[in-house]
Amino acid sequence: MRVHVATDHAGFEMSKRLVEHLRDAGHDPVDHGPTAYDAEDDYPSFCIAAARAVVADQRAGVEALGVVFGGSGNGEQMAANKVEGVRAALAWSLATAELAREHNDANVVAVGARQHAEEEMLAIIDRFLATPFSGAERHARRIAQLGEYETTGAIAGHELD
Repeated sequence: MRVHVATDHAGFEMSKRLVEHLRDAGHDPVDHGPTAYDAEDDYPSFCIAAARAVVADQRAGVEALGVVFGGSGNGEQMAANKVEGVRAALAWSLATAELAREHNDANVVAVGARQHAEEEMLAIIDRFLATPFSGAERHARRIAQLGEYETTGAIAGHELD
C-alpha cells in the first residue's frame, strides 16, 4: 500500500524512522516533508500535500492511506481535513486507530509524536493501516453524508441550523 507521510519539526526524526518502518513492512511510503529540520517550520503545506496525494491516489484506483503527525497531531489533522475527500482522524490508541478505519473509513491518521513512545506510535499507525473499513450500511450512509456536505453544503433530508 502507498502511504503518504507528513509532519513538522516535532516529528521530523520520527518521520525518517516511520518511512523505514513502512518500507520494511512492504509498504510504499512517500515522504511529503519536511526535508530538513527547522524549528520554525509550518506543518499545513506538508500535511495538505500528503492529504491531496492520498485522495489523488485513491481516485486513480491506487490503494493509499496517509499519516500526518506533529507534537499533538491536532493541527496536522485539521490541515489534512481541509482537503476535499479526506477523512483524517486523530488516533491516540489502538482502539481509536481501528475504529477510525472500521467505522469512518478514515483515509488519513493523525498522531501526536510528543504524546507517544516510538513503539506505541508505530503500533497505532500499523493498526490503522491494517484495519479495513467495515462497509456497514450505517457507517457508509454517514460517510456519504459527510461527503455530500463537503461538496454541497447540505445533507439531503436534514435541516442544518
